[in-house]
Amino acid sequence: MKYNKMVKAKFIERPNRFVAYCDINGEVEKIHVKNTGRCKELLVPGCTVYLEESDNPSRKTKYSLINVMKKDRLINMDSQVTNKMVYEALENKSLILPGFDEEITLIKPEKTYGNSRFDIYLEGKTKKAFIEIKGCTLEIDNVVKFPDAKTERGVKHVRELIKARQEGYLAYIIMVIQMEDVLYFTPNIDMHKEFGDVLKEAKENGVEILAYDSIVNIDNIKLNRPVDVVL
Repeated sequence: MKYNKMVKAKFIERPNRFVAYCDINGEVEKIHVKNTGRCKELLVPGCTVYLEESDNPSRKTKYSLINVMKKDRLINMDSQVTNKMVYEALENKSLILPGFDEEITLIKPEKTYGNSRFDIYLEGKTKKAFIEIKGCTLEIDNVVKFPDAKTERGVKHVRELIKARQEGYLAYIIMVIQMEDVLYFTPNIDMHKEFGDVLKEAKENGVEILAYDSIVNIDNIKLNRPVDVVL
């Protein structure tokens, strides 16, 4: 996944979930934040960020916040890119899902099942699968955790995936870690114990819980290697 017209800036503040203010060469600009998570450990006043400049003259904000430097680690915090990364990796066959051992004949984004809409739906000759994708930016001592805020919607999606698995679909939860060189992924039970509990329940019911780190550059991001999942 590529970005265009990247600009280096200094983060100043984030008054709400969708807006930040950054210093670009001495000028303060209002920036669109493409991540509604808290990200408090990332967006520290004075930190270096990288913004994508838009060519759309009708946009209210000229820039979108894409990357942030946390010490010497570049972290992508664009929550809209993770679905595209997985879709692209499935399409070019660089991502092979365990248990889906036949050629994919259909990849469809945003497929409704029950009371949920899952990120990706797959079909092969005989198999069908739903995939739910979570972007992960919270890192503590090289351990990545999700969520960084309570997610009742996330719990609901996992419960629906369990139901789909019981009805014969393959089901996957893919944690896309938006950085490289981490030790493992684990649910953030201090923030939302119920989410950690339902992940364990999902695994016990045959839902595959997968995690992959990413190669992050200033103007691109790519799905990389599998990362251990510790429930």
